Amino acid sequence: MLERLRTWMREESTQAGLRASLVTVSARGLSPEEAIGTPTRRDYPLLTGKERMVEALVDGARGQAFTDAPRDFTGSLVDIIEGPLTDNRERGVFVATANALAARLGLTSDTVHCQDDEPEECARRIAAELKQNGSPQRVGLVGLNPAIAEALVSTFRASNVTITDRDPDIIGTSRFGVEILDGQDNLETLIERSDVVLMTGTTLVGGTWNDIQSRLDAARVPFHVFGVTGAAACALAGFSRLCFCAHSCL
Repeated sequence: MLERLRTWMREESTQAGLRASLVTVSARGLSPEEAIGTPTRRDYPLLTGKERMVEALVDGARGQAFTDAPRDFTGSLVDIIEGPLTDNRERGVFVATANALAARLGLTSDTVHCQDDEPEECARRIAAELKQNGSPQRVGLVGLNPAIAEALVSTFRASNVTITDRDPDIIGTSRFGVEILDGQDNLETLIERSDVVLMTGTTLVGGTWNDIQSRLDAARVPFHVFGVTGAAACALAGFSRLCFCAHSCL
């Protein structure tokens, strides 16, 4: 998926005259308050120090991405497009820049994270959307988002929700009556237990998107992506993104 984004960025930035003009890309890690405001609940990874939000600015358009390794960057668009993608620091800036470019070129618009108590409103709407469309009985959540997890449990019951994550500090713990499974070792378990899967867009930055998508496709389990990180990827590939309260970057 990252290479597909890279190819699109090369072609579209050249066609739009942005690549040739060496548009400056400025990327920086946001403080928790800049990224999510002051929500009532305090268990989001952004607020517990597990993740940071990186924001890129491309010709006035903003794009954001979650990462556990924030990196500040100032340089040209071509530097980002042609740069290496070997770790989360590099992928975080790349994905944020892809989101900003996608917004600048009109591929998508909602590339800025929601604020304050909007994440809980979004979580409720995600659960309601899943219940309404197809009425799945069992839901898998790849990447613990506490508001979404709570809304899913409230809507589908804990016995019908499976959650995986890669954070060693929460693997094996219980959230809302659901044990958090190791995302590296238990993806097949999640797929087997799920009629539909919600996948965090942060898997792009973590480098696990392709593997998860291919295994979901092989099992014919439909999936949706949540969050701003996957904005450009979902718009480009036509994947469903459930991100009801994200803000327009323009």
